[in-house]
Amino acid sequence: MKLGVFLLLGCLAPWSRADWPDFRGPGCDGRAGAAAGTNRIGLPLRWSERENVKWKTPIPHRGWSTPVIVGGQIWLTTATLDGHDFFAVCAEAGAGTIIFDERVFHCDDPEPLGNDVNCYASPSPVVEPGRAYVNFGSYGTACLDTATFKVLWRRDDLPCRHLCGPGSSPVLCGDMLILTMDGIEAQYVAGLDKKTGRTVWKTDRSAEWSKLGPGGGLLSGDLRKAYSTPLIIDVGGAKQMLSIGARAAYSYDPFTGRELWKVRHEGYAPAPRPLFDNGVAFLPTGFGRSELLATRVNGHGDVTDTAIVWRAGKAQPQKPSAVLDGGLIFMVNDGGIASCLDEATGGEVWRERIGGEYSASALCGDGRIYCFSQEGRTTVLKAGRVCEPLATNQLANGFMASAAVCGHALILRTKTDLYRIEESGTQ
Repeated sequence: MKLGVFLLLGCLAPWSRADWPDFRGPGCDGRAGAAAGTNRIGLPLRWSERENVKWKTPIPHRGWSTPVIVGGQIWLTTATLDGHDFFAVCAEAGAGTIIFDERVFHCDDPEPLGNDVNCYASPSPVVEPGRAYVNFGSYGTACLDTATFKVLWRRDDLPCRHLCGPGSSPVLCGDMLILTMDGIEAQYVAGLDKKTGRTVWKTDRSAEWSKLGPGGGLLSGDLRKAYSTPLIIDVGGAKQMLSIGARAAYSYDPFTGRELWKVRHEGYAPAPRPLFDNGVAFLPTGFGRSELLATRVNGHGDVTDTAIVWRAGKAQPQKPSAVLDGGLIFMVNDGGIASCLDEATGGEVWRERIGGEYSASALCGDGRIYCFSQEGRTTVLKAGRVCEPLATNQLANGFMASAAVCGHALILRTKTDLYRIEESGTQ
């Protein structure tokens, strides 16, 4: 569905406070920033199906991808339950009107998911002024013009047996669009020319699988998979890409794909995204031996024995990403235990059970931590050294997608609908 009145929405423009270009926001870290000279965004604290809902729009089929926002447009993806058809969807941010909803890929024989945790449209889009990039793992990646909605290029020839569906979202770095393909047979990252879709580089994971299985045997299946999204960081004026795979976390040169360093670990199927602050990367290891590894980023080669600053192993999330604020790391794990760690030492500051099951990542804004459960409940906590609950809010269906921020509003995707949550009087 296309409406010509909206064609100018995607014209080139600087980033604004209403943009949320990546599934973790402008900083790729889950933090919503305030306007210059202020400390408060004006995000809503309380809502329900009847309170502070500016609009609610049903989203067809199924998708866990987080909404991303550029130039007044909200982009997300969805797919049929059987995995045959894959769609790019765009809604107008002010009114929630669907202005584009078209199939971009078809698959005659998709691999069965095998569980209800994932789906065929879990990777989130990434956007920039004029372009939206949608990704469905091995089922296809496409670039769309945000003004005309024309597909500029498509790729559906990058193999990966996801087994339980794709999960890693694409990232942008300069002229590169970077994809992560960690399946049961092949595990690699690939850099595409974002203008043409052409493969510029492809780098296989260097984990030594034959040395990691029980009794020294070969690891296979779920133990080789990963769902994490890379993070681009700046180290002394040079870019690095932090990327977490099964049994190792890596740093790559995002422009060439060259592996810079890696840290071995004993986890698999990690989904949380890395964090970075003050020269230290925070690397979650996923399932198996679930840890958070604080790692210096200036090494070369295998730095497992030299670069790890501290390890934390209690109540670690396997799917939701954490968030940093004020020297503290806030997280909620899959089973509903929220916790706070000291960034410098890894020491536990507090840990409390807030209940529910979680896949969506934590959001930080206005000195609060927002935690979105699979049951549709949002628990709002004070971002501080004491666990102080501020509000509990309920929507009709659960959260698998993470939240986005558009100005003063939260853009929330449940299993069935897209919401704009905004306090009355904030525009």
